Amino acid sequence: MQRKLKYDIMKKSVLLLFFITSCFLTKAQELNYAKEVVKTLSSPEFKGRGYVGNGDKKAARYIRSQFVSLGLKPFNDDYFQPFEVNVNTFPSKMELQIDGVELTPGVDYMVDRNSTSLKGTFPVFVVEESDLWDEKKLKRIVSASAGRVLIINENASEINDGYDKEKRRELLRYIKFDPEVPSVATLIFTKQKLMWRGLTYQDKKLAFAVKKDLNLENIKEVSINVKAKFIKYETRNVIGYLEGTEKPDSFLVMIGHYDHLGTMGAKTYFPGANDNASGIAMMLNLARYYSENLPKYSIAFMALGAEEIGILGAKYYAENPLFDLGKIRFLVNFDMAGTGDDGIKVVNGSVFRNEFDKLKNINEENKYLPSVNIRGAACNSDHCKFYEKGVPSFFIYTLGGTQAYHDLDDRYEYLPFTEFVDYTKLMIKFFDHF
Repeated sequence: MQRKLKYDIMKKSVLLLFFITSCFLTKAQELNYAKEVVKTLSSPEFKGRGYVGNGDKKAARYIRSQFVSLGLKPFNDDYFQPFEVNVNTFPSKMELQIDGVELTPGVDYMVDRNSTSLKGTFPVFVVEESDLWDEKKLKRIVSASAGRVLIINENASEINDGYDKEKRRELLRYIKFDPEVPSVATLIFTKQKLMWRGLTYQDKKLAFAVKKDLNLENIKEVSINVKAKFIKYETRNVIGYLEGTEKPDSFLVMIGHYDHLGTMGAKTYFPGANDNASGIAMMLNLARYYSENLPKYSIAFMALGAEEIGILGAKYYAENPLFDLGKIRFLVNFDMAGTGDDGIKVVNGSVFRNEFDKLKNINEENKYLPSVNIRGAACNSDHCKFYEKGVPSFFIYTLGGTQAYHDLDDRYEYLPFTEFVDYTKLMIKFFDHF
């Protein structure tokens, strides 16, 4: 009897250990897959998933290969939905010197994304930004800038929250790019974080944001060698689906943009690990789960292009859908899914309050994430173009962790994946309640 009792205890212990180990392995496997996706998409081979060196197309092909391996079906022959964009690119030269000292792109400066090409060495004219707000001083500055690089010292300016931010943007755009200002280029010295973005047009002048401690009054000359190329370019959305077992004509939709900022010159690329290789990893992780646990509703998975230059992939899809948008039961946009130390924020949460409350309750019952936070409507990512067409939708992003955003530090090595697995579990339970 005692021997049997010991045997039963040992058996239960082994089963418990097996269960714990299985759970651990499953969790590790989920995270390893997601990490591999992010590591791959943010690697130098993909050139920041922009429009130089076919970085976006390499990313699209990689995502398609994952769709195929997971058994997703295409709505068309090859999973791709091509569309054209106009975009300003910087494929080669990116050099900025101040009195012969070379500055490092992406670290010491960012070129304004709408800038044109320029090569040469030029004298400078240094002003304080606060002088631009004085009409008489502004006229003198414009006149004195002819043939020179205009250096604006934002650091010493008395710019504060009392200034009209929109008026400030207009003023700086005027001084940097208006043809009636005869400067050859503009450098704005700032203490603010340097960030980049994409644009679909090119101006006829060039400007930089510079973050470098220098005595501006002593600067004599600036040397610039920048090659910009404005192009019409064909990019693509990548779309697949799993057919529902009970309601195949109704869809849940999971989306995320796969593009990022590309390259700034030949040697500098923006990895975009959190923004938004992590969102693609979340979408693929969910596709992986549902390929093994077939859903009641059909689920469409959309990796959308050209978000960083104006949410253009989502706009194109919403205007050219591969199935009736009215069949979408609910849509979730995953953009920046790689942290979660402080929980998640749900854009459109206050619009679709029943769905938000369900998500929040699931989280509280299971204690997945530190918090689920509500936000109103905002046209700040791909969900917007679907929402404008009447599609019920959330945009969810993680909070806390890395502060890297639109810079060179948004790298795989720095991304913590703090709550990635529990975030995945939360979304599975949320989708399963439909």
